[in-house]
Amino acid sequence: MSRADRVACEDVVMFVNAAITSTGQREFRSAAAAQRLSLAFLHEYVLGNYRDLYAATLALDVNHLNAAMVVTNLLRTAGETGAAQRAVEGRLIAARLRSLPPQRVYGVFRELRRLRINNRRTRAIVRDWVAARPDPAFDAVKYRRSLSVAARHAHLRLPGEVGTALFDWRRPKRYQTPILEAWRRAHYEQRALYELPYTVAEGLAARHGIDRARFLSGIAPKLTDGERLRLRASGVRHHVEALAVDLATAPLTRLAIYVLSLPRPERIRRRDELTDALRAGARRAARRQAGTWGRVVAVLDDSYSAAGSGVKRRRPLAVALAAHHLLEALAADYTGLWLHHRGDPLLVHPIGPTGLGTRLVDALERRPDRLVVVSDGWDNDPPGQAAEVLRVWRTRLDPRRATSVVHLNPVYDADTFDVRRIAAGVATVGVRDAEDVAALVELARFATGEAGFDELRRHLADRVDRFLDAERAAS
Repeated sequence: MSRADRVACEDVVMFVNAAITSTGQREFRSAAAAQRLSLAFLHEYVLGNYRDLYAATLALDVNHLNAAMVVTNLLRTAGETGAAQRAVEGRLIAARLRSLPPQRVYGVFRELRRLRINNRRTRAIVRDWVAARPDPAFDAVKYRRSLSVAARHAHLRLPGEVGTALFDWRRPKRYQTPILEAWRRAHYEQRALYELPYTVAEGLAARHGIDRARFLSGIAPKLTDGERLRLRASGVRHHVEALAVDLATAPLTRLAIYVLSLPRPERIRRRDELTDALRAGARRAARRQAGTWGRVVAVLDDSYSAAGSGVKRRRPLAVALAAHHLLEALAADYTGLWLHHRGDPLLVHPIGPTGLGTRLVDALERRPDRLVVVSDGWDNDPPGQAAEVLRVWRTRLDPRRATSVVHLNPVYDADTFDVRRIAAGVATVGVRDAEDVAALVELARFATGEAGFDELRRHLADRVDRFLDAERAAS
């Protein structure tokens, strides 16, 4: 592989790592402003140098923030590419917008308006997405301001009473659409609050001065599974039993975040319930790959930096806990080694320095088929020991590479425009949700130069085809 191809491959993998891990929020070692500045530069760099691959990342498991940034940047610079590439980008944009949460899509539309991007193609994308929404009246209530911005910007004709509710809501004395009528009545009738989505009802409840416990009890039937999970702690504080969470359907990483938010005595009391839920979530995530990974050993980072930041509380630790259970499901024979914790992984908590080296020795002594490291990469006890252990292992003890080593890093390093690596030659990829581990391990081979730039292009083209086919089948 030529030097130019190697650099290109590294650049694209670096961007994918960033787009998976960074949400532009404060991390343990970097402020939000540094995260946003670093991420914005990386987007501009890859957009300018590898536009087709930049667009193709919409078919990967990049997080919602970065998917929205890619869509905005492609639409902002549509005049800089040819008709064939614009057609491909249009299909990718439409497919990715359908898979994003509505609030994130409306955020893209607001940004397009701020940037004054209002060409025919952009208006068609906005029109088609809004037209495909299953319940425009629901959007007119829950995303009222955002839908009105999109409608004005793209010159949309909204169906039925939705346009009236957005632009002339004081005129009707009554709406025929139930949710619009409930929203109208909720401004002066407290009972109507409980017919509305939680996020809308919450603001009106505060305006009416409704007691929090009473409000949570009344709105409980309208809550989504995600809202129940987020409000569980609030329900316990206010003794609201109606906020029981169905752990059997919760996504694995979100479930791990919930588990770590519980006090340790409660985790002990609910040990069987929580462990069963995590294992069930892992089996759902593993799907047909369950039990196919052979002998796997994981080194899992529970050092103090795994506590994350005030806005991403315990997120790195939650990814490690979720990965522990997923790898257990994927492996035929599994061993999980935490840096500090011994015993039940359910009770893990962030503490101490990041001493990866010693634990890597313990892991490699077991001669696994796969060694997976889940860590932010700040090996500091002592610094550099992990890199030296892996170097000796590769050059002296395992030159035939019988053991594959992958480092999964849940934290974006704003200073290096990438996730931090523990050793040269070790495949390092970013991870946000443990559910994506199987796909990320597939991508990891491009991070070490073992696979060429042409192979990376083919891999991305295949992912684009599969992504678009899946979207067509679902629509």
